[in-house]
Amino acid sequence: MSEAKEAAPAGGKKNMGTILQIVFAVLNLSVIGGGAYMVYASTIGWESPKITEEMAGRELASLGESEDFSPLVYTMDKFTVNLDGQPKRTIRIEVNLQMLGKEGFEEVMEPENRAKARDRIVRMLNEKNFTDLDSIQGKLFLKDKIAGEVNGILRRGVVKDVFFSDFVVQ
Repeated sequence: MSEAKEAAPAGGKKNMGTILQIVFAVLNLSVIGGGAYMVYASTIGWESPKITEEMAGRELASLGESEDFSPLVYTMDKFTVNLDGQPKRTIRIEVNLQMLGKEGFEEVMEPENRAKARDRIVRMLNEKNFTDLDSIQGKLFLKDKIAGEVNGILRRGVVKDVFFSDFVVQ
């Protein structure tokens, strides 16, 4: 009888080991199956969204109708500024600021902001010499600097782009 008592606990451990193996096998298969489904859903099963020309046109029209984000152009008075360097040269420039939205346009038109913007642009131009502005890269760099300086003044508005409608160096 003592042999029978010893054999029973060994069979219980064997059953527990078999049950754990089955549980881990099922868990392993479910994790692998879930991973395979995620790969399928994100790669093979992925369908690109269908965008028609009509849908895109409607979306663009709705964006254009909102006046809050339609760009407005503010034309500053012409500048005539002495450039740095020898021989002495002057620059006559007319700056147009493309503002992102009506709120920014109104902010740049305020007398205090307009005066600050003109002052910063004049000081920036006074530091430039002819060779800085002679190339296309120099003009593009000047546009970026003007946009950065004016954006530094404004709190709500944003300068989207800067255009030169008059640019003469003498």
